[in-house]
Amino acid sequence: MTDSVQEKSELLDVFRNAMRHVSATVYAVTTSHRGQRYGILATAVNSVSFDPPSLLACINRDASVHDPLVQEGKFCVNVLAQANRDVAEHFMIPTAPDRFSVGNWMDVAGAPVLESAQSSFVCRLAAIHQFGTHSIVIGELLEARHRMDAAPLTYFDRGYLDIAGATEH
Repeated sequence: MTDSVQEKSELLDVFRNAMRHVSATVYAVTTSHRGQRYGILATAVNSVSFDPPSLLACINRDASVHDPLVQEGKFCVNVLAQANRDVAEHFMIPTAPDRFSVGNWMDVAGAPVLESAQSSFVCRLAAIHQFGTHSIVIGELLEARHRMDAAPLTYFDRGYLDIAGATEH
């Protein structure tokens, strides 16, 4: 590569293609506001701190969940398991009248929690930072659930990988 800077469109194309080849766990970020549930799929989620226990999620400001999450101040990060692929596929349907019609959902501390998720982290909104098209929301943990018998739903190159047998214990 030369010292020249790539054109913005070329750089964006290379970036998108490169990020498609980074495997990532699939998360359903959910909230409730004024009696209605909202949710999106995300892969940009990470732990922040153990003291206080917290995590972050990067959410497009145009996403349907963004404003209700900010207004409500509570949300859940559901770590989808391989058995939750139907939930992920249903969340991806733009015209779905109710994203929560697939899967068993319960309300915990004001946020929708998928009962069969590998893990669920219910958080209160602790901080929000804007960068580009997204908000980086930082949540402080209120409740957590985890199942040892589930493997994460992993996304790679526009499809799902089964990584359950790929690691040694």
